[in-house]
Amino acid sequence: MKNKLIYILTIFLLVNNINAQNTPKDKVGNWLMYFGTHHLNNKYSIHYETQLRNYELINNFFQLLPRVGLNYKIDANSMVTAGYAFIPTQTDFDGGWGNNMETENRIWEQFILRNSIGNIKIRHRYRLEQRWIKSQFNSNQIDPVRNPIYKNRARYMLSLKIPLSKNKDFPLFLSIYDEIFLNISYGPFNQNRLYGALGYQVNNNTNVQLGYLKHHNTVSTGIQNLNRLQLAVFLNSGN
Repeated sequence: MKNKLIYILTIFLLVNNINAQNTPKDKVGNWLMYFGTHHLNNKYSIHYETQLRNYELINNFFQLLPRVGLNYKIDANSMVTAGYAFIPTQTDFDGGWGNNMETENRIWEQFILRNSIGNIKIRHRYRLEQRWIKSQFNSNQIDPVRNPIYKNRARYMLSLKIPLSKNKDFPLFLSIYDEIFLNISYGPFNQNRLYGALGYQVNNNTNVQLGYLKHHNTVSTGIQNLNRLQLAVFLNSGN
C-alpha cells in the first residue's frame, strides 16, 4: 500500500510539472540589490545602485537596473534627486541575456520627505520618470532601434522602518513599503509593489535586508501577480 501511494504521488508530480506553464507568475523569482550613497559634503551626495532581477529563484535573467543620481539635501527631513538609468530587460521568459532584449534609457527626478511616529521612521518618496524604450517585439515600429517609444510615469512609495530590538549589538528592524506606479501618457495603472523584510543594521552606515515582494505588474495580456524574494545591501560612505 505504501509503495502504491509513493508511485501515485510520483506520477502526480511528474504530470503536474509537465503541465505547468513556464511564465513569470508561475515561478518565485529573486531580486539582488545594492544601494549606495556617497556624501560629497553636507548638502550634496551621489546615489548609485544596481539591481539584478531573475524570473526564477536561482537564475533565468529578467532585468538589470543600474541607476545613478545626484542628491541635494534641503533639510534634515527632505531631499531632491535627479538621475539616469539604463535598463536591459528580457521580456521572453526563457530568453536569457542578449536575445532580443528590450532596452530603456530613463531620466528620473524624485522628492523624499521623512518623518517619524515614536520610534517608527516613515518615508514618502515621489518620483517622475521619462522613459525611452526600444523593443524588438514592437510591431508598430518600423525601426525600433532608431525610433524608441517615449513614456512618462509617476511613482509614490510609503515606507516604514520599525525597530524590533533595542540591543545595539543586534539591531534588528522590520522594513515595509508599498509603491504604486501610474502611467501619465495612457492607461493609468502600471504596477504596485508590496514589500516586507527583516533587516539587520550592521553599523551606522550599513544594513542588510532579506524580504518578500508581492508585485502586480501590467503586461499586454493583463495584470501579472508575481512573487519575488529580495536581498538588499545599503551602504553610506563619504563625509
